Amino acid sequence: MSAAGLVGSRLRTRTPSAFRWRRATLGALGLLLLAVVWELYKALGPEDGVVVGGLTVLPRTTDLAMPHVWDVLARLGQPVNSTQDTLVWQAVLGAAVFSLGVAGVGWLVGVVVGLALALLMQRFRTAESAVLPWVILSQTVPLIAIAPLVRRWGSQIEIGAFQWENWMSVAVIASYLAFFPVAVGALRGLGSPDAIHTDLFRSYAVGWWTTLWRLRLPASVPYLLPALRLAAANAVIGAVVAEVSIGLRGGIGRMIIEYAQSGSGDPAKTWAPILGAVLLGLLAAGVVALLGLLLGRFRRGEVSA
Repeated sequence: MSAAGLVGSRLRTRTPSAFRWRRATLGALGLLLLAVVWELYKALGPEDGVVVGGLTVLPRTTDLAMPHVWDVLARLGQPVNSTQDTLVWQAVLGAAVFSLGVAGVGWLVGVVVGLALALLMQRFRTAESAVLPWVILSQTVPLIAIAPLVRRWGSQIEIGAFQWENWMSVAVIASYLAFFPVAVGALRGLGSPDAIHTDLFRSYAVGWWTTLWRLRLPASVPYLLPALRLAAANAVIGAVVAEVSIGLRGGIGRMIIEYAQSGSGDPAKTWAPILGAVLLGLLAAGVVALLGLLLGRFRRGEVSA
């Protein structure tokens, strides 16, 4: 091999790793930039916020409304209150793990439902015309309206010794948000193979299931992975909102409400579970990114969700 070919080969082998490090670095810089913007606005913004036409479009900059970033971080290392030895970061971590587990169940259910709908719509064009508008319409219903209904309906389910728990209602709400990007992304990916490839399979009398497994599913990976990341973030949002609406204790959503009640005397504590929710969403998306590493050879030409 020539020297130029050897150098090119080494560059190609290093490019994926360098690209991942670059993305991780940019992500960390994005969080740092957000903290800098927060502090700049707090230092330069008006105390009463920015009001346009009687409507507050930017928040107040007082310590009660916007504590310093370092105050929030320092509060993480302090006890929750004077009667507990548990530190704030430990309480937030426990609540985040609980919410992550519920959101994970919702994500799995949403992925299964989304893939099933995508396969149905890809297999039968009539089903696509009938189902796709309802899939899109489903996302216009506000979660705060359907969460109590899901809890009520779930409480009426009685199958032998099985008993419906409140966390299951939260998981259903999380799956409600998660299935939509999976269904749309998978449908687009399953229909992405070129006509020349599908015609080749058809000319050899290859069945639909074999074509699906050998051609359509591998071709859908560049479309499916961004949809899975979006579904993971949606599942976290759904879990947090549903915890608030249903009143499920133990999760990060309920903790936000509980800590907000002491916001007037301890504003930094109020922001601790909010920071935990943000990191929870990043962690959920990161887990899906690890899944993408296992499917790296199918990711050429990956598109945004």
